Formats: sequence, structure tokens, C-alpha cells
Amino acid sequence: MILGLGADLCGFANIGSFSGAPEGFHPSDIFADCKSVIVFGLALPRGLSKASPKLVYAHFNDCICPPLDFIAFQAAKQIEAEFGGCAVPLPSDGPYDYWDPEKSEGRGLISMKHAAVAAGLGTLGRSTLLLNSKYGNMLILGAVLTDLDLPSDPPAAPICISGCDLCLSGCPVQALDGMSANQKKCRANTYGTNARGFSTVNCNQCRMVCPMRYGNN
Repeated sequence: MILGLGADLCGFANIGSFSGAPEGFHPSDIFADCKSVIVFGLALPRGLSKASPKLVYAHFNDCICPPLDFIAFQAAKQIEAEFGGCAVPLPSDGPYDYWDPEKSEGRGLISMKHAAVAAGLGTLGRSTLLLNSKYGNMLILGAVLTDLDLPSDPPAAPICISGCDLCLSGCPVQALDGMSANQKKCRANTYGTNARGFSTVNCNQCRMVCPMRYGNN
């Protein structure tokens, strides 16, 4: 059903998969009756990796979020109409509450990429980006919480190349350590505006230097 709404892929994660979620970021902190998280993604066109990230990549990396939110909303309505129970669509990106101004660190309502791992859609690379066998690191994610008790999909096999550190060494501000990303360093180097006032992305090296950016294809 969710693929029919336009998603490129979809997976299920039972609530038991989120036992390690930080306090305040567990799916049940949003929806107390949540029993499962449905995670889905839309892949950016490969061609965006061939263009300067400043304007074209920046625009479509941003505007892919409303279609994901539409899929989440329509999926929630269909789940309730066709399967019973309740469903809560989540925003793909903002709005969210958590912001640490000292670290320039934001956190979504839940971690979409960790939810995607729990739903079998991929594993995390050393860049901290989700890596999927078909779509590489080009996925943007959305999710729906539901009180339907669904079994988790099997975990994905990792595709991050052992010993590869291109994302770490390629980061111009050394914001990656193989386990986490320093958002303060990354944000200052990555996001800006041009003279006309449009938002820009000035760096996407961690995504673009990855040998698995297109998956195993």
C-alpha cells in the first residue's frame, strides 16, 4: 500500500526493536499505544550526485520532505480505514523540539535512520548515513506509528566496506569519527544562503565520496 503511494521501499519495525532509544525519542513517547513503526523512503535521483550541491541538490534534498509527509499522512488514513486501529504520521524532517544551541545539534522526533535499520532497510555507514543495498545513501526517510502489532522485517546485511574511511578523510572539517557526526562543525560548513537569499548546501562530501552511494548496483 505504501509503495503504491509512491515510496521506493518500505519496512516494518516492531516496538521491541526500540529498547535502546534515548529517553524522549522512543516512538511510545509520541504515541503511547505504538506497537510498530512503518518506515519508508524516497531515493534522490543519482544525477543529483553529479551536480554541484549548492542549489540544485540543496533544493531537491529539501523539497523531497513534503512528498514523504504526504505519503505518511495518506498511509495513516488508509491504515485506519482498511486495517483498523490508529496510525500517527511523523514529519520526515521538521518540526522537532530538541535543539542544543551550544552544539548546534538537532534531533528529530525519532531517529529516522535508526528506525530504518530496525525495519531492515539498511545499516549505518561510518558517515552515519543509512546505506541500502539498492539505493545506497541516497534515501530520505519517513515513518508512521501504529498500534497494529506487526513483526519486524529481517535486518539488512551491511554494505559499508570494511576499512574504508573515505567519508572520514573526505570531510573538510573533520566532523566524522566513524561513530557520530559533529553537527556544529558540519552545519557551519554545509548550510548557507546565496546573495538572493536562497538556501544553499555547500558540502555533501560524506554522501558523494562513498563507494556505496548507489548501493550494490
